[in-house]
Amino acid sequence: MQKIIPHLWFDKEAVEAAHFYTSVFPNSKVTFKTVIKNTPSGDCDIVRFNLSGYEFQSISAGPLFKFNPTLSFMLNFDPSGDKNARKVLDGLWERLSEGGKILMPLDTYPFSERYGWLEDRYGVSWQLILTNPEGEKRPFIIPSFLFVRDVAGKAEEAIKFYSSVFNHSHKGMIVRYPKGMEPNKEGTIMFADFTLENQWFAAMDSADEHNFGFNEAISFMVNCKNQKEIDVYFEKLSAVPKSEQCGWIKDKFGVSWQIVPENMEALMAKNPDKTTPAMLKMKKIIIKDLENAGEA
Repeated sequence: MQKIIPHLWFDKEAVEAAHFYTSVFPNSKVTFKTVIKNTPSGDCDIVRFNLSGYEFQSISAGPLFKFNPTLSFMLNFDPSGDKNARKVLDGLWERLSEGGKILMPLDTYPFSERYGWLEDRYGVSWQLILTNPEGEKRPFIIPSFLFVRDVAGKAEEAIKFYSSVFNHSHKGMIVRYPKGMEPNKEGTIMFADFTLENQWFAAMDSADEHNFGFNEAISFMVNCKNQKEIDVYFEKLSAVPKSEQCGWIKDKFGVSWQIVPENMEALMAKNPDKTTPAMLKMKKIIIKDLENAGEA
């Protein structure tokens, strides 16, 4: 099981979006669908889907949060592994950009001969890049953090912090802003990548003016083996007590996480009329209490 799973919060489009993404990405499928009834947002669709081997989960839970570029997904197209990488990149760009918004045009840049950044029809951000075939290999999909506004310049601090929280972590490449690229401060992170639980992530700083920041539209579910793991991650990551609800927490950089048991679906499915109210009352998920509710 993938330890850390990106979670997308939609208004009403979770099922529609999952089917769209799985029709666009190769070797992809919807793997799980259910409905959680009688939540504060009404009945909520829950959908899990796999895009080219990478797991996502989404929910339809009302128009509370909007996607923005602080969390995006890099798509790496490697010519050394696929001679048609550029053609595949262009095709996926065409599909994802339909009804969306171009943030950086698909073009040649100093760091890649083919790169573009877009928001799709739902507002989710994707960075498509033709990688250097002589560079280090990376997976196809990599979640990317953009540190802006009050956390601009803190990407390196965040990488160190996350690496201290999660096991099987190490640094990848680091490219720093040189002098003369104001408002970005010299030495802050232009681009860096790193692993958490053997999964790749990327991070960037941007001191430019932005009218957005991290929010709950994209969070990261951490699948825990037992209550001890839940307790550890909850304690280490949670920095905003008022944001603690149903396993959701917010860290000191504003990034949202969901600390959940890896068998959460089974726990919730046993007796939904009892387990859903029990879960909604929790801040930290208590596995034993969910088990008791399921047996009530």
